[in-house]
Amino acid sequence: MEPQDLYAKKRVTTQEALSYIHSGDTIVGGFYGCEPILLFRNLHTIADRVHDIKVWTGIAKEDYPFLVEDAYMKQFFINSFFYGSQTRKIHSSGRVTFFPFFLRDSAAGIIAHERPRVFAAAVPPMDEDGYFHLSPSLQIEYESFLAADVRILEVNPHVPRLYGPAKIHISDVTCVIEAGCEIFQIDEPKVTAVEQQIAEHVATLVQDGDTLQFGIGNTSNALSEALLQKHDLGIHTESLSTAMGKLMAKGAVNNSRKTLHPGKTICAFAWGSGDFYNYIDGRQDIVLLPAAYVNDPRTIAQNDNMVSINTAIQIDLTGQVCSESIGNRQYSGTGGATDFAEGAYLSKGGRSIIAITSTAKGGTVSRIQPFLSPGAAVSISRNLSDYIVTEYGIARMRGAGIRQRTQSLIAIAHPDFREELRRQAAEFLIW
Repeated sequence: MEPQDLYAKKRVTTQEALSYIHSGDTIVGGFYGCEPILLFRNLHTIADRVHDIKVWTGIAKEDYPFLVEDAYMKQFFINSFFYGSQTRKIHSSGRVTFFPFFLRDSAAGIIAHERPRVFAAAVPPMDEDGYFHLSPSLQIEYESFLAADVRILEVNPHVPRLYGPAKIHISDVTCVIEAGCEIFQIDEPKVTAVEQQIAEHVATLVQDGDTLQFGIGNTSNALSEALLQKHDLGIHTESLSTAMGKLMAKGAVNNSRKTLHPGKTICAFAWGSGDFYNYIDGRQDIVLLPAAYVNDPRTIAQNDNMVSINTAIQIDLTGQVCSESIGNRQYSGTGGATDFAEGAYLSKGGRSIIAITSTAKGGTVSRIQPFLSPGAAVSISRNLSDYIVTEYGIARMRGAGIRQRTQSLIAIAHPDFREELRRQAAEFLIW
């Protein structure tokens, strides 16, 4: 049968696709641009005939009823390795649990916990040979697709097509839904003067020809401006963002001096604005690869002069980094922070940078503390800490003893908290 005929045979309505889901199923949904929006919007409508369904999800586009409404507690339980606003909201209800995975291990961790029976994701339209490119996220999607018995694709022309190994033939798909809704986007936040100052400090640590990884957020957007005067930069990152797209478009990134995958931007997922999605759609110089490969420190370290730039919630005076919890309350996830800190640490000429504002809560709390808050997750060991940057400067951790680290971190803390940090460092014999 010709691919187009097979496609027509497998094209179904959303409700018909939902009929493949049964009680006790584990469902893995695609992330970010791969999120199956129509399926998730309607998943609660089968609550009267199912129970004990587990759904893997993270930062979601919407407050889907199955995800946030208490009426569906008995039908749907949520598993997550990266919390978003919805999972934070329902955490106290007891219907979500967090899995502390490195991003590189997330797909294997999901399957090892319980093999998913259902996989659902949004994809760009099928090509003339009958293949869908699973895009723009390969964090856990391809491995989950291969492991699942039921494979539901939500075909959406708004999904950008990135090229890589994850090609799915229509014959391997259970059914397809056609969608035309806007996919999950993230707007560019406004950059503050403090964030711009941080970015300018970070830029002094980046040299022409370096290969970069940095995440999504205000500091990343500020970095895209601060790095525009650099030359021959490369990208090897889990998250390809709007900020990185700007660096590519302006010519600061050309990947010409990379020692791994020269000439190519390498990523495990792309998430950004609508204009960014249009920019990356179909580009041959961007390669989408599974996070199990992209985020493996052994892969990352093959890039000479690898520079990892991430952020954090809290840092203690010995250099321990918490990037995912506020005390004992899970806020986000480990993501690729540890993967890239380790990979950059092992890279020839590599640097790992944690860039943070010196305070939180309107300047009332110092992000640099003598100790991490009780229950806080240690996302990056002090043994891997390299550079810590705030708007007040740069503190080098690698090769420094605890006394030197303490002095350097207090020097870049907000001036309002430095005296108290010195007093606490002495009282608790930190230095």
